[in-house]
Amino acid sequence: MRYNAGVRNKLRIVIAMPVHNELRYVQGVLSKVARFHPDILVVDDGSTDGTSQILAELAGQEEIHLIGHPVNGGYGQSIIDAFRWADIHGYDWVITMDCDEQHEPESIPRFMEEIRSDRWDIISGSRYMDPENRADLPPGDRRTINATITNIVNELFDFKLTDAFCGFKAHRVRAMNRLRLDEAGYAFPLQLWPQAFKAQLRITEIPVRLIYNDPNRHFGGFLDDAVNRLKHYLDVLSAELERPWPPPVDQHAGVSYGRD
Repeated sequence: MRYNAGVRNKLRIVIAMPVHNELRYVQGVLSKVARFHPDILVVDDGSTDGTSQILAELAGQEEIHLIGHPVNGGYGQSIIDAFRWADIHGYDWVITMDCDEQHEPESIPRFMEEIRSDRWDIISGSRYMDPENRADLPPGDRRTINATITNIVNELFDFKLTDAFCGFKAHRVRAMNRLRLDEAGYAFPLQLWPQAFKAQLRITEIPVRLIYNDPNRHFGGFLDDAVNRLKHYLDVLSAELERPWPPPVDQHAGVSYGRD
């Protein structure tokens, strides 16, 4: 049965923001986001720089919700936990965005517009289709890997994506419930896209600005090497392609998301 937004008087939408050691940005970013949509979920992924203390204070404010990971679990795990939280609390949509000033809150109304059209299950931001060409220059290895992976994903699934890795997205919660997401790290999109294809989710892209405030930011560990990073992404994609659909639920893993 197709979901009809008209069934409810108002869609419940939450902005979910994974955060890890963002003391420099977190208060300013949350303040800006709240101007466009006040219902915010922050997933503090084991911060150790004082971010956790700031978030604990902010969580007492109305409409700022907080999930705290005792240790760093990974970007993908933060997104998975946000989906689970939104489902439990009766939300219809989750908009994910970063907390480092690389995603502009000014784009939130455009996501809202597409959500209300009730045509899509995933609305993905693209940093490479900005009609005004306001983009910063990304680090060369990141753009090359993104382009390589985006081309592979398009060839495999007949998508027309221009940016496979943008974390600024809107996700219909009911659609996410059909998936089995358990990739905890930065390779999370390499599990999301194959499963979205298998589940026949409806996908579109909208332009968002490409911003790189700090070109020296790193992934950490072996992923800082571009060759290793690309290999890791391809390994995750290959494993996902071989996974049965729907994937079996591991009752002991503690990280799988989704329901039959």
